[in-house]
Order: sequence, then C-alpha cells, then structure tokens
Amino acid sequence: MSAVYSLLKVMAVLLAASFLGNWFLTELKKARVLQKPWYTPYLTLPGLMILIALFIPVVVWIYNR
Repeated sequence: MSAVYSLLKVMAVLLAASFLGNWFLTELKKARVLQKPWYTPYLTLPGLMILIALFIPVVVWIYNR
C-alpha cells in the first residue's frame, strides 16, 4: 500500500509540472509572436512559479549551511 501511495504522489508532482510547463510554453510563444524581450515570459505567473521552485533548494541550502 505504501508503494501505491508513493506512486500517486510522484504522479501528482509530474502532472503538476506538466501543466506548469505547458502554461509557461504558451506564455513563451505569446511573447515571441509579440516580439517582446526574452525575459517577458519569466515575469508571468508560470514563469515566477518556476523561478521560485528553482531557487527554493538554493535558499534552503544556504540557510542550513
């Protein structure tokens, strides 16, 4: 039963990452069509969520050091 629960947790994270990635790609394509600067997609909600997810391990590592 523990293995099933772990598998469900992993699948939930992968599904959320897939949705977030597709959302970010949509914002990226919009920015390219409108010829906006390269950083514009990172200032949208999905871009900020991705940046926060990338920097959380760094902050935790610095805090625990």
